[in-house]
Amino acid sequence: MRVLVLGGTGDANQLVALLARDATCEVMLSLAGRTSQPRLPQGSHRIGGFGGVEGLVSYLECNRIDLVADVTHPFAAIMSEHAVAACAKAHVDLVRFERPEFVRAEGDRWQSFATIEALAASLAGAPRQIFLSHGREGMALFALHPQHHYLVRCIEVPPDIDKLNHARLILARGPFALADEITLLREAAIDTLVSKNSGGAATVAKIEAARHLELDVLLLARPLKAATRSFSTLDAMAAWILAHDRT
Repeated sequence: MRVLVLGGTGDANQLVALLARDATCEVMLSLAGRTSQPRLPQGSHRIGGFGGVEGLVSYLECNRIDLVADVTHPFAAIMSEHAVAACAKAHVDLVRFERPEFVRAEGDRWQSFATIEALAASLAGAPRQIFLSHGREGMALFALHPQHHYLVRCIEVPPDIDKLNHARLILARGPFALADEITLLREAAIDTLVSKNSGGAATVAKIEAARHLELDVLLLARPLKAATRSFSTLDAMAAWILAHDRT
């Protein structure tokens, strides 16, 4: 069976490793190319877009793909939409990994926002010490609130970072330890954390650190995605895919 894994996450790499244990499963990992030095598992991979839905349909047909596993980032809504449309058109089975969200605990001071525009707009008011840990997008929106001091952490330099006043940039890739996150937030005197509700073990420490320090947390809610067969654990997903090969 030929499986196309739509990746760009550590979860995708783990799934590829699980599937690679079975010699009957031929896996191709596809990355969008948003990061210049992605972490790659052993095995075949491709980097770059497909050219929309029709391009993905062409790829599936030309490469005789039997199944697509969508293990993209929870906020990669467009790629997931294209996967649903292309798989339906090409008559290829599709399965998605739904990473569990961050879970609110007692005492959390969370606010949830549907868009990055609404989140940034909520920052009008008194100066704050803000930890921007939501990815590379929207820096120009936060620049509209120059009264704040920003600590920005990304894997690579975000566009428009130069528009932020009073900003310090940290380039780093998770996973991050809880003790290190607490130290970082304390030393920077952070009072507000901005993050996506992406879930996952690699970045949950910042959420736990904010809880420990009783900080305000502004979370960008996940985009809605079309319904399809999904799994919340990689082991269950890999087992289903490999069993599917034998049906």
